[in-house]
Amino acid sequence: MKLVAQVKLVPDAVQASALERTLTTVNGAANWVSAVAFERGLPREYELRTHTYAELKARGLGAQAAQHVIKKVRDGYTTLKANIRAGNLGREGSGRRRKAESKPVAFRPDAAQPYDDRCLSWQYDQQTVSIWTVDGRVRNVPFVCSADALKLLKAHRQGESDLIARDGVFYLVATCDVVAAERYEPDGFIGVDLGIANIATASTGYLAAGRGLNRYRKRQLALRAKLQKKRTKSAKRRLRARARKEARHAANQNHIISKTIVTEAERTGRGLALEELKGIRNRVRLRKPQRVALHSWAFAQLGGFIVYKAERAGVPLVFVDPAYTSQTCAECGHVDKRNRVDQGLFICRGCGVVAHADRNASHNIATRGESVWNAGRESRVPATP
Repeated sequence: MKLVAQVKLVPDAVQASALERTLTTVNGAANWVSAVAFERGLPREYELRTHTYAELKARGLGAQAAQHVIKKVRDGYTTLKANIRAGNLGREGSGRRRKAESKPVAFRPDAAQPYDDRCLSWQYDQQTVSIWTVDGRVRNVPFVCSADALKLLKAHRQGESDLIARDGVFYLVATCDVVAAERYEPDGFIGVDLGIANIATASTGYLAAGRGLNRYRKRQLALRAKLQKKRTKSAKRRLRARARKEARHAANQNHIISKTIVTEAERTGRGLALEELKGIRNRVRLRKPQRVALHSWAFAQLGGFIVYKAERAGVPLVFVDPAYTSQTCAECGHVDKRNRVDQGLFICRGCGVVAHADRNASHNIATRGESVWNAGRESRVPATP
């Protein structure tokens, strides 16, 4: 299981200058390699290396840095092709898609640069790193991180690390290969219903209300609108800072919610059942004010957090079809669109049961999760002689 740990570098003035020049140089070289790839019809990585490696070395890049620049460019075009195939850039002939296909992939001067163990080494006890730069090897660059991140790095760091810069601050994002815990046989399932009014509702009774978070996001939306009207450099700078702050706030809330849900499942020996929400933004038809709420919340991020935390804890997890879970009675199974009276109220037209709408849906998801688990379980029936 792949996880990442982020550390903040605390270089002195000389070290910071070397790191800044390094990112500017490698990304300038990446833009040149991208132009070569575009002109030659996007050749394979080996062919691209043949046309660009010598020039990259002449520009002062080390052997490994040059290889990483070429690979980064090729990965950029692979991502572009994947986005085009998935329709993320619009249909064929659309202006956005034509614009993306008509020019080389570009890299910002401070875009991330990958490092491997031959050009980056870690000293965990001293909390320093030794890193390649265009000015030579820079040693004893201090870093700071949480105790949990340091423990994760010591035990599981493996593979590449990315050097990134945000507002003049440098970070290293390291890949950690963690062995997932062995899954246990669940004693039932906890259903989790995701929504906007209530971000997550579990069949155990846990409810992560979205009222406070939605107020926060509504306020941020109003502040963004004011800043966007100003159209000044300082306003744009503030917009970028607010966007990052809002993303951090949402990620923190998602971490808290996912940890609570997974911990409860692990404590009770049950599994987790989640809705399969892939493509929800394309399926759901909403009024304009509702679209803002739908598109501004990171449902995929919350689902991803639950998935990796469950895998790390050995909690069984299944995805179920969410169709009609909000219209089906968890007591008698009666399905009727009128059962969902409003956002928070469910009244069954068949048996008359009254329940919280999201909690009723979570029980339906739990039932479907158990069915999916049993259907996918290996047969224990002895073979016929």
